[in-house]
Amino acid sequence: MASKPSIPKGTRDFAPIEMARRNYIFNTIKDVFALYGFQQIETPAMENLSTLMGKYGEEGDKLLFKILNSGDFLSGVEQTELEGRNSVKLTSKISEKGLRYDLTVPFARFVVMNRDKLSFPFKRFQIQPVWRADRPQKGRYREFYQCDVDVVGSNSLLNEVELMQIVDEVYRRLGINVCIKINNRKILTGIAEMIGEADKIVDITVAIDKLDKIGLDKVNEELAAKGISAEAIAKLQPVILLKGSNEEKLQTIKTVLASSEIGLKGVAEVEEILEFVNLLGVKTEVELDLTLARGLNYYTGAIFEVKAKDVQIGSITGGGRYDNLTGVFGVDGLSGVGISFGADRIYDVLNQLELYPSDLMQATKVLFAVFGNEELKFAIECAKEMRAAGIPVEVYPEPVKMKKQMSYADAKNIPFVAIIGETEMAEKKVMLKNMESGNQTLCSVQEVIQMVK
Repeated sequence: MASKPSIPKGTRDFAPIEMARRNYIFNTIKDVFALYGFQQIETPAMENLSTLMGKYGEEGDKLLFKILNSGDFLSGVEQTELEGRNSVKLTSKISEKGLRYDLTVPFARFVVMNRDKLSFPFKRFQIQPVWRADRPQKGRYREFYQCDVDVVGSNSLLNEVELMQIVDEVYRRLGINVCIKINNRKILTGIAEMIGEADKIVDITVAIDKLDKIGLDKVNEELAAKGISAEAIAKLQPVILLKGSNEEKLQTIKTVLASSEIGLKGVAEVEEILEFVNLLGVKTEVELDLTLARGLNYYTGAIFEVKAKDVQIGSITGGGRYDNLTGVFGVDGLSGVGISFGADRIYDVLNQLELYPSDLMQATKVLFAVFGNEELKFAIECAKEMRAAGIPVEVYPEPVKMKKQMSYADAKNIPFVAIIGETEMAEKKVMLKNMESGNQTLCSVQEVIQMVK
């Protein structure tokens, strides 16, 4: 007996109603991106590992899905190397490609390869799946979609402000109550200098970025395990636990970072962004969170994270400024900033809060229900005329019992059923039934078109 089929852990199938909901999310986000002049691109699911490795930090590299080389992938491996079980060394010989981990690094590669064809600043958006060999759990999948929007070739903080406006508009349209958390990697660098651990900036940011997930004690344990002194950890505590309004936090951190040039530059950038946000009347709550680190190594300036207020789930949008990303591909001086909307987490939030439009599944507007083969032929002609008028129509493909045809319309949430029998066909009309009210009206095809529109 054949075994029951399954799908890999951390992946999902999506039925028609689920796809209608996902497309609602994608289309909402696309519409807002277009308002700000962003253009869509796509990149391959596979990238060369040389493109991906080393861009996400040590932890990110471990989460890359590697693809075995085609054919006899072990042909270039010695028996002693197999017996040595050095997975890093073996991987370099048997795998040259990997599934993309995010859309930002492939975008940087795209910019470098196509820079002679692009006009800068280049504003792009990209909506495609990414893959991470992570442990599946609520809100965390191994295959998921990202909706990225980025600007490269401009240092202006107006770009950061526009991204916050985009976040504000997207979640307003979706009806999700969110908070935008903001920080700056220059501030974090200044903090590392202030506590005397400037060379441990990556270890510090990776650890404190986990504060919400593992708590303060575990963060301190991780910092100690990375070789950060007890004195430095003690100095870090007031910063991690800093409370108050954005203005109060900025004043405090200015004092703390008074001797750090880079730290004060980060403070000035945050102040300018918040000034514009206030000027433009962004209604979404914006919170300066000095523990926000965004563990990815390539961020260099402002960093963002968006949390849903009414649902317990991780961040649903995140991103930041990455001045040096294209430099690793041989092109220096191209500054970039972008954010990524986590479509799968947004989908889960909308499901929990039941925020989808009630008519989301009403793709088909009219179902033609028929009693016989002659009526079926007449229905096909009527359907052709209605489709030409831009109305989505289905014809039930065979003359079965009317109860079965009506049940089909109910199951698909079709608002109108056009019933055709001998009487209707003789008058070249249909009996149009409103499935919500139950009212029936004898109509011509043109009258049906007007009523449905």
